[in-house]
Amino acid sequence: MACAHPAWAAVTESDFLDDLPVVLSVSRLSQPVSEAPAAVTIIDREMIRASCFRDIPDLLRLVPGFSVAYTRNNTWAAGYHGLGDAFSRRFQVLVDGRSIYSPHYGAVYWADLPLSIDDIERIEVVRGPNAAIHGANAFVAVINIITKTAAQVPGESVSLQLGDHGMRGLTARYGGGDETLRYRLTASAQHRDRFDRDVTNKIAWDSGQYFEASNTYFVNGRMDWQLSSNSDAMLQFGLSQGDWNAGMQVNDPLNLDPVSEPFEQDSRAQYLQFAYHKVESMQREWRVQAYHSRNRFDADKLAPLVLTTPPFPITFDDVLDINEYLLQTRSNVELQVNEQWSPSLRGVWGGEVRQETVNSPQNYNSSKTRSGVLARAFGNLEWRAGERVLLQGGAMLEHHYFTGFDLSPRVAANFTLSPGHVLRMGVSRAYRSPTFFEEAGNKTILTTSGSVADVATVPSTGLEPESILSREIGYVGRFRPMHLELDVRLFRDHIENFIGMVKISPNPAFDAGSFQPKVFFADNLGMVDTQGGEIQLRWRPVRSLDVSAHYARVFLSVELDPENVVDAKNYKRDIPVSAPRNSWGLLANYRMGNGWEASLFAQRSDAQKWLTEGDDTEAFTRVDVRLARHWKWQGRQVEAAVVGQNLGGDYHEFRDTNIFSRRVYGSLSLAW
Repeated sequence: MACAHPAWAAVTESDFLDDLPVVLSVSRLSQPVSEAPAAVTIIDREMIRASCFRDIPDLLRLVPGFSVAYTRNNTWAAGYHGLGDAFSRRFQVLVDGRSIYSPHYGAVYWADLPLSIDDIERIEVVRGPNAAIHGANAFVAVINIITKTAAQVPGESVSLQLGDHGMRGLTARYGGGDETLRYRLTASAQHRDRFDRDVTNKIAWDSGQYFEASNTYFVNGRMDWQLSSNSDAMLQFGLSQGDWNAGMQVNDPLNLDPVSEPFEQDSRAQYLQFAYHKVESMQREWRVQAYHSRNRFDADKLAPLVLTTPPFPITFDDVLDINEYLLQTRSNVELQVNEQWSPSLRGVWGGEVRQETVNSPQNYNSSKTRSGVLARAFGNLEWRAGERVLLQGGAMLEHHYFTGFDLSPRVAANFTLSPGHVLRMGVSRAYRSPTFFEEAGNKTILTTSGSVADVATVPSTGLEPESILSREIGYVGRFRPMHLELDVRLFRDHIENFIGMVKISPNPAFDAGSFQPKVFFADNLGMVDTQGGEIQLRWRPVRSLDVSAHYARVFLSVELDPENVVDAKNYKRDIPVSAPRNSWGLLANYRMGNGWEASLFAQRSDAQKWLTEGDDTEAFTRVDVRLARHWKWQGRQVEAAVVGQNLGGDYHEFRDTNIFSRRVYGSLSLAW
């Protein structure tokens, strides 16, 4: 049905079992990957289970061109074709259509996302700009996480993990209801201790003890109503609580008592989401969605006031009062209408209004809550111009509270060379609006007496949005005799008004004798060009073997504004190596019979430089293995597995102090 009437027919499980799976995220129209106007990677449930990953960001290791790393303070970094930093500011990340992109830093707070990896049905990753459909910040990629409906998980289930580096996890889920109303409820408790604590000293009074431990608890629920034969509704909610500690143990520079132990972090997240869907006729259906999310982070600590400049460290009687309180909210209403005007012409249109707020006294030197409202209108057309020609075009008109109006268009043409073999060509433009911190950040640290001790950033003088012009040629093929699916993409991206942090030196807030000689602010620095190619494949020669693999080769170059000569040297050096020149990954899963199953994940990445707070990281090869068995016991479905991660040598993630070493964990799951 979805192929015959894709504008109005509901997408069902059978759509995803066809030769080429159906995707929803690229154009908001259900369409096979061969007809999508941009490249897309699907991480399905089988891949998630075989990968043995327990943290959602790790799943991006299965996507060509992506770099993933844990940073510090329970945050993750991700980059696509370079420019990756601690905040992953150039992605749009959605969970069932709900944006989890932070308005403050632009980061994605994966660690306190109230979502179990066991509740994910699939992830669709649009590789390339998609602002024509998802607006600003869908700049280089869109990651759309689609969770399981309540009908997919009836009954009870319990999952337990236990392993090295303090890894402990417990997840319980219950699903029930009837044909009209179904619901599921998931609760989870997770503990992590990310890296080896003992590392080589990096600074004079660094004890070499690094801590990245976390306890995270969450609960989420979903209800699905079938209100009538042609309408349905969905309600979701989620709550999370993170009790974390992070940082390093530092010895007093004057050899007094130890100070500055790893500090405690309190993180809380909540969301409520409602959606109503109605099929008016065979030609039209529409959906309205509203959600509200709230993220609160708090970490306080006292630290000695120390002058680190030569000739020696000096402490003062006053004490730094470091308060990392941050509160962010987002309220959003969206309408989407799908229409089929003729057998060869269909489209989707709609609009969205969003309010975002941020409050962080230390980061903005004010207790004022900052807020902004953005509005969007979008449309996308698909015209089957001939038996072998599919033309698509669309645009997003958006008004952002910092940058005003922007128009993000996209056009694409898909040519069927022969049955199962499609050539795609596309051009698109997208924008990334500056975050609150980039535009207005004024990070100021006070002492306990209330005096200013340190100014790290000052507000910008008014930023232009980053813009990207992306051109690509793609090929999607299905080789039936070989049971092979192939996706190839060649791309060339041109970024203008790249936003980076630059220095003011000396710091105008202090005199020349101050201990803080420089301060940073965000500025539009210049142009970045990215080009290269990607290939991904899925090979299933027999029912018992499933192999997916990918490879990416990326080249970056930069041309900076000559006015920013102070920082030109660093950016000219770092940006071209911010993506590994070559990277590849492999995931293979084999069912051996009698319930036994084995899987292998391998990843290779060349050296790269993580921007901002990151370090140069060396090339690494990582190999994970998983051995599992499924059986029935007293009416219950049981799965036991043992997983070994990084069975080769140690490697560094993001920082040279983040040592990822070999580790093993076991898993036990029961469902009934």
